[in-house]
Amino acid sequence: MNHPTHKTGGKAVLVGASLSGLMSALSLSRIGMSVTMLERSDGKARAGAALPVSEGLLQRLTGWNLGQHGLPSGPQAWSDVHAGLRAVVEADPNIWVRAPVHVKFVDQDEHSAWVVTDDGEVVRGDIVVGADGHASIIRRHVTPERPDAVFAGYLIWLGIVDERVIQAPPWPDQLAILEEGGYCLNAYYLPGADGALAKGRRRLGFGWYDAGRNHLLRASGALVGDVVQRTLRPADIPDAIFRELTAEAQAIWPAPWREAILDCLSRRAVIGTPIGEYMPQRLARGRVCLVGDAAHVPSPMTGKGFDASALDALALAEALDGLAHGGMAEALRHYETRRLAAARDLVRSGYGFSRSFATR
Repeated sequence: MNHPTHKTGGKAVLVGASLSGLMSALSLSRIGMSVTMLERSDGKARAGAALPVSEGLLQRLTGWNLGQHGLPSGPQAWSDVHAGLRAVVEADPNIWVRAPVHVKFVDQDEHSAWVVTDDGEVVRGDIVVGADGHASIIRRHVTPERPDAVFAGYLIWLGIVDERVIQAPPWPDQLAILEEGGYCLNAYYLPGADGALAKGRRRLGFGWYDAGRNHLLRASGALVGDVVQRTLRPADIPDAIFRELTAEAQAIWPAPWREAILDCLSRRAVIGTPIGEYMPQRLARGRVCLVGDAAHVPSPMTGKGFDASALDALALAEALDGLAHGGMAEALRHYETRRLAAARDLVRSGYGFSRSFATR
């Protein structure tokens, strides 16, 4: 596995080691940049979340011919995709991951850009890339006049269960989108933990859209004003809510999704993710730019957030490829020109669902 030779050089400081950050780090390494990644968490886990992976994605990001070791395509568990990308990043000699590191703010001058951590350390590079999610610190530098994603009016309950542990016939399709009782359910089959695709050896994942429990988000501090602060973990969810969800699942959802949801609820293996949306006005300012959810936050109902993050990573590397250090600010303007309209279209495409669903 040989890394292609490019002549860009230079150093990128990349804030955030979630999916968009990992993909951007791989793309920047591919063009010859050294990348220092700063991640605030020392471990990532998003139980229940799933996403579609395009064929050959890892090869496009890295430029490597990985053969059978490429990232699997099709519907995948978030945690599996993250683990796969993280493994390739950790094997890349041009990328250094530091965690936990809490970034306090970012700044720049004509010659470089830098971040300052909570303990006062200054980490400097030729560019800074914000891949720090929907509540991005780096976005406050790029668009200080409009730094926050706005609550869309609903949350999603997420869970995953092994198919073999539930007694229910399989759904006839890979994906189900159901509406009952004022709720919406996206449910899907995922490969088993060992990658198995055979019936009986897969996993079932679900996203239960709920606009009726926003009071829980506010009471727990997961939502302050119109700004999402965090995801609800099982310890944040009162027993009464688990009982309510159990009764409603039994009453309205069909098999096998009902059994999958009930199993996750019984094990307290459910998280509640408040949904925010962010319409970008810009993606770059000087030597600082944004990718992924730091740049644009669409409704998950679009099903295209992960692909958009991958396209950000690819476009960023293509804009920078072969440039001298002094041209990096101009390259980031080219990156913004290439990706801004598409990012805005994606966010806009989810507004119709969010506005109708949140008012049910």
